[in-house]
Amino acid sequence: LLKFVFYASSQNPLEKIKKKQQDVVRFLEANKIEFEEVDITMSEEQRQWMYKNIPPEKKPAQGNPLPPQIFNGDRYCGDYDSFFESKESNTVFSFLGLKSQLASKGWLCSQGEEAENFQSKQ
Repeated sequence: LLKFVFYASSQNPLEKIKKKQQDVVRFLEANKIEFEEVDITMSEEQRQWMYKNIPPEKKPAQGNPLPPQIFNGDRYCGDYDSFFESKESNTVFSFLGLKSQLASKGWLCSQGEEAENFQSKQ
């Protein structure tokens, strides 16, 4: 079972961040990749897990990493800029750790909403 962890923030006042999060969600849904959304504003444990599992070389010089951050299970995939670059270069499935466009299961973590299960639309 692939587990996509997508950390986002619906409580973040920056419209730019919200649009990035929506872009990731639209891509996952359009490609029938299942995920679960987890609210990290409601879970200090999830927030700390995210901070701890982003490789040091990928963290900003100051402050905490901003959402969205994408994981496949415990494997860090990258932030939105890395996701966007992989889409532009047509390597997004490799970026996500997928072999093809076959539907898979995953986790979506965000802020501001209660954790919910999402399944791809069949």
